[in-house]
Amino acid sequence: MARGEKIIVALDVNRLEDVGRLVDKLRPVVKIFKIGSELFTSCGVEAIDIVRRKGCRVFLDLKFHDIPNTVAKAARSLANQNIHMFTIHTIGGLNMMKAAVEGAREEARRLNVAVPLILGVTVLTSLDKDDMKSVGIDDSVQGEVLRLVELAEEAGLDGVIASPNEVSEIRKNVKKDFLIVTPGIRPEWCQKSDQKRVATPKEALGSGADYIVIGRPITASSDPREATEKIIEELG
Repeated sequence: MARGEKIIVALDVNRLEDVGRLVDKLRPVVKIFKIGSELFTSCGVEAIDIVRRKGCRVFLDLKFHDIPNTVAKAARSLANQNIHMFTIHTIGGLNMMKAAVEGAREEARRLNVAVPLILGVTVLTSLDKDDMKSVGIDDSVQGEVLRLVELAEEAGLDGVIASPNEVSEIRKNVKKDFLIVTPGIRPEWCQKSDQKRVATPKEALGSGADYIVIGRPITASSDPREATEKIIEELG
């Protein structure tokens, strides 16, 4: 896999014209774009359509967390929309995760299309041990992440979302083809912002991440293509 193909750019915008502008600038070097809650609630499926029409893949990051039946129906819908990968919260439990997997697979088989990859969100990169303790979780961040990773693998998910701090330990405990997608990526020349558990792109990939998610360091740059190429160059 080429270095640029390991980068997922988070489209942290809320206007369709910005989506088109960014994808046009970046598609020569990036192939996957993340659509999160802000963009999806502002622009809906039109944002997905723009990314796909321009020949790129969609990572829909809406972090589904609901009763199993509701999440299964959402997974079916996404299989119908040619989504490359999407997220659910592992804290939703084993049955919810299994329902998502079954729903996506059944619908993909019915339509004869590729099954979307399902990634389980573990512990958000904006949280630390004190934040977890405030909601009743007394384990360490790494301990909680590893517990949720084990549950995600048991449920049949394709991988997880986890901070760079936990990547190396996750990689030791999962199958080789189990994906680790890592947000909280900040190049050395960029501020941390609201992320608490962060690493540079090279550190994250070196620890065993399959993909790194980068948003503001690229999308808020005066030249997003130049910023992306600078990151790719730093990967060595």
